[in-house]
Amino acid sequence: MIDLYTWPTPNGHKIHIMLEETGLPYNVIPIDINKGDQFEPEFLKLSPNNKMPAMVDHDGPGGKPYGLFESGAILMYLAEKTGKFMAAETAARYRVIQWLMFQMGGIGPLFGQAHHFRQYAPEGLDLTYAVDRYTNEAGRLYGVLDRRLGEAEYLAGEYSIADIATFPWTRSHDRQGHGFDEFPNVQRWFDAIDARPAVKRALKVLADRRKPGFEKDAEARRNLFGEAQYQRR
Repeated sequence: MIDLYTWPTPNGHKIHIMLEETGLPYNVIPIDINKGDQFEPEFLKLSPNNKMPAMVDHDGPGGKPYGLFESGAILMYLAEKTGKFMAAETAARYRVIQWLMFQMGGIGPLFGQAHHFRQYAPEGLDLTYAVDRYTNEAGRLYGVLDRRLGEAEYLAGEYSIADIATFPWTRSHDRQGHGFDEFPNVQRWFDAIDARPAVKRALKVLADRRKPGFEKDAEARRNLFGEAQYQRR
């Protein structure tokens, strides 16, 4: 059994999808990032950067419990554990890894900043530069995806953890200031993944716990974004 500490965010959904695709049994432990669960001492022992998801595999290496944080590392671990969604042959394996790193180093951070400045940043500030900067960068990254997906059915050729990692971030393309009509190859890829039964099951994990309008809650904003911006208002 795997204990998964998670919340219904793009990074959480990556692991939900992987676990559903592989069929590994798992126990969901909600980490309500709006209430500050990510700062609890017990969670910090597992995830020192106070980010979810994190997990404990009770049948880890040597049959002993093994804890992991960082969604990309978790995906690689689960791929190696199951022999699924990451090739063993070196060239094919690194095609997967390079596109996974593209998501971890580019799409996640930059799309996240686009979300923040377009949706959640404090009112009353001139955010034109930030909004333009991250909206444009999101568009550039979508262009990279679109070009690659014009060459291959999936990012590494076959469906892999690179696609599993990237797909959840593209579900909010409208919040990043872009439509799929700009990127037809991304649209084709997105629809194919969205139709997978395991993905449909995964996106239901904790779906009832995510409430609209959380950004208007002062406690949630403090827990998600820190104190500095409130001191400026």
